Amino acid sequence: MTTQEKLKQYRDWIFKCSAYKMAINIIGIDKQTVAPSAGAAYRDERSSYLAGEFFSLETDPEIIALLKELKDDPEVDAETKRAVQLYYKGVMDTMCIPKEEYVAYRKLCNESFDAWILAKSKADYSIFEPYLKRVIESQKKLYGYRDSKLSVYNQMLDDFEPGMTEEKYDAFFAALKERLVPLIRKVTQAKQIREDFLHLEYPVEEQKKFMNELLTYLHFDPSWGYQNESEHPFTSWTCENDCRTTTKYVPNSVVSAIFSTVHEVGHAYYEHDVDPKYDGMILSEGISSGMHESQSRLCENYLARTEAFWRYHYPKLKAQFPKQLGDVSLADFLKAVNASKPSFIRTEADELTYPLHVLIRYEIEKGLFNGTISTEGLDKTWNAKYKEYLGVDVPNAKVGILQDVHWSDGSFGYFPTYALGTAFAAQFVHTMRKELDVDKLLENNQYDVVMGWLKEHIHKYGCRYDAPELMKLVTGEDFDVNYFLDYIEEKYTKLYQL
Repeated sequence: MTTQEKLKQYRDWIFKCSAYKMAINIIGIDKQTVAPSAGAAYRDERSSYLAGEFFSLETDPEIIALLKELKDDPEVDAETKRAVQLYYKGVMDTMCIPKEEYVAYRKLCNESFDAWILAKSKADYSIFEPYLKRVIESQKKLYGYRDSKLSVYNQMLDDFEPGMTEEKYDAFFAALKERLVPLIRKVTQAKQIREDFLHLEYPVEEQKKFMNELLTYLHFDPSWGYQNESEHPFTSWTCENDCRTTTKYVPNSVVSAIFSTVHEVGHAYYEHDVDPKYDGMILSEGISSGMHESQSRLCENYLARTEAFWRYHYPKLKAQFPKQLGDVSLADFLKAVNASKPSFIRTEADELTYPLHVLIRYEIEKGLFNGTISTEGLDKTWNAKYKEYLGVDVPNAKVGILQDVHWSDGSFGYFPTYALGTAFAAQFVHTMRKELDVDKLLENNQYDVVMGWLKEHIHKYGCRYDAPELMKLVTGEDFDVNYFLDYIEEKYTKLYQL
């Protein structure tokens, strides 16, 4: 078989894979948004079956042999070779798992999500705990099939952020703690910023009216993007021109849905802006979690918390909520949305305390997989860590251990990428601001120009390059956590007049 014939067979296989992924993704989106709960068992069983059929397609011995040949074929171009190498690694990680165990695990994750939803609605961790325990036990077993010298948790970290290990994350979080913990202490002791007006009653229907204006400003075009609601905001996609986001409206928090929307649309832009020639391929699907979070966190914090952003939006928000914001100046509103105060919810945390929310999850995950922490009583462990790191007493499991969806589907190793991506974003923004007058663009309804810069320098490449390579390509430097730490110190020192 010639190289061209091999490539034809390879592309046909990719198309079939993309069809299964599209179906599975849409079922997953539906499950988390509008699907009736009573049909969960029926859907879970059949979507698990589809996952098994995809497993068989992905691990076809003929395809494995083909990928191995293409991986070493000198006639294959660099981009295709990168894609083939990524596919080959993924297939090798999957093929070692017995199919029936893989299908059973996918079904367990579906059931675990259902249990999480119920447990959160009742603020009762005991409903979710048996499922969490089974998910962890299953993960350990499935990862054990791999021929890897790494620990299970290190393999998980590498899956979400290639090249990252506990050792590297430990050093990263140590650097954050060294400078953030003293700063948080100073901010806590400083004169506090008034923010009570952010937590008055803001009717959800009125919030939605403002959200329509915001989505227009973000150029989240309905021809390729769609927003829904879910218990936990997320972004999913089937291709570059079908990106789905969700938000969650909180009646007593006017900015919660706003920031979650900007965050999720940041994810959607990344997928939408990948070079169309990668559509349906792993070069568009396999972007590292840290790189993906860098774009959502960049939009959420480095754009949407700026004065320029709110110079445009605040008059509109104030007009929507004159009773709640009538006597609140732009300056006071801006201080409030940037104020720092230890809290319970990660997704609503300020920039300064946010990394500690992630650190808590990282430490718990390490403990769950090295045997020093158990799922039994994990809610108490969670609460103790929140008291230790943030000084808050968690009132119930709903705002405590049950707040995040990630563990219900076995996404262990993902959480650290939120903090890493936030730090990536600081370095990207430092470079972007050298080339663009970002504040002028945000204030003048030109958000699309900012997104255009990100598309040209970051998004279009998909995962053609790994995170360290892309960082060097965009900024001319290796990743340096001090860009984030310098930014955060300067911002909060000025805000709290320290």
